[in-house]
Amino acid sequence: MDAEIISVGTELLTGSILNTNSQYLAKELSNLGVNVHFITTVGDNPERLSTSFNQAYSCNDIILITGGLGPTEDDLTKEVVAENLGLELIENPKEKERIINWFKDRNFHLTKNNFKQALIPENATILENKSGTASGVYINKDGKHIFLLPGPPGEMKHVFNTSVVDIINELNNQEVITNYYNLTGIGESEVEDRIFDLIDNQTNPTLATYAKRGEVLLRVTANGKNAKQKLEEIDSKIKNKLENFIFSYTDQTLAKTVGKYLIDHHLTISTAESCTGGMIGSILTDIPGISSSYMLGLITYSNEAKIKELHVKPETLDKFGAVSEETCYEMCNNVRKILNTDIGVATTGIAGPDGGTKDKPVGLVYTGIATKDFVVIKKNLFQGTRENIRYRSANMVFQMIRNEFFKIY
Repeated sequence: MDAEIISVGTELLTGSILNTNSQYLAKELSNLGVNVHFITTVGDNPERLSTSFNQAYSCNDIILITGGLGPTEDDLTKEVVAENLGLELIENPKEKERIINWFKDRNFHLTKNNFKQALIPENATILENKSGTASGVYINKDGKHIFLLPGPPGEMKHVFNTSVVDIINELNNQEVITNYYNLTGIGESEVEDRIFDLIDNQTNPTLATYAKRGEVLLRVTANGKNAKQKLEEIDSKIKNKLENFIFSYTDQTLAKTVGKYLIDHHLTISTAESCTGGMIGSILTDIPGISSSYMLGLITYSNEAKIKELHVKPETLDKFGAVSEETCYEMCNNVRKILNTDIGVATTGIAGPDGGTKDKPVGLVYTGIATKDFVVIKKNLFQGTRENIRYRSANMVFQMIRNEFFKIY
């Protein structure tokens, strides 16, 4: 089945709000075996929305529209869609009561324009929204399937996952299975080069690569009665070409995979960060349950802090400098000893945009991990913005942990 996603909102066109809804829906629809051929963004203008809708209606089986379901005058998605389909908008008593109770339960002031959200196109199905006042709407007309979804990402995801997914699966009436291969230490172009024969001959399953900072996600999707068998047949070929780079068979990040590994294996970790300024610690603390593994992090940006908090030798700093293999060695090894953790990690480098020299250019970063049995220091030369260099430095630490402690998890 073919689909188009239409995002409604002038704020999306002005760049005031990032359009994450389209990205999310495109990914989820692909996982459901639906082909997304167009993604359109249109402002709060009824004429332009009408044109976009009619164009999508003429060449797609499924149309998903996000936004424009609110109570204000510029929220016109239902009105435009109903008019183009020749449907009357009718106030739904249950929706009106739900809106009244929603405001009452939260002790919010209810105004008359909120009842605009109780207007539903005739013969349409209401898609319950427990996260907000705007319910979703499903319209099945002339073999076309139109889904109107709330604009706020949290509400949109809730309605999509609790209602839309089931409807689309019923429409597809076929098994769709997706395998994920999350890779690190290799770029997207090299991944494609290694599996070019599989990509070039793809029909079912289909293969797609997605570049992320420091990672590449390979998604393989098969459909039909023999979907599982088809994935098993191609799985061995993919592993033969890429196994050394695979760190997870899910779509979760490298950091979360490493974090889960640390938690499951009861390993403790401490961090000593200079150029990353706490980014490693921030990434770790985004992982649920990491408090059992992540003991403490130190941001030792200055030489004085490295000496006082990490016991880096002054002579090491004088002879080799803060950005050096020797300093990084002492940072990760000492933080582990001081905090008595299984693993100590460290970063020290020049994130830029200034501060670089011929011998130590911007992007030079030393990353290290230490245990009671070994210390590994890696010299890196990253490119890009200050933020990108800092992120890639943090990501390299997770990659090093992965390389030293486990291959596939």
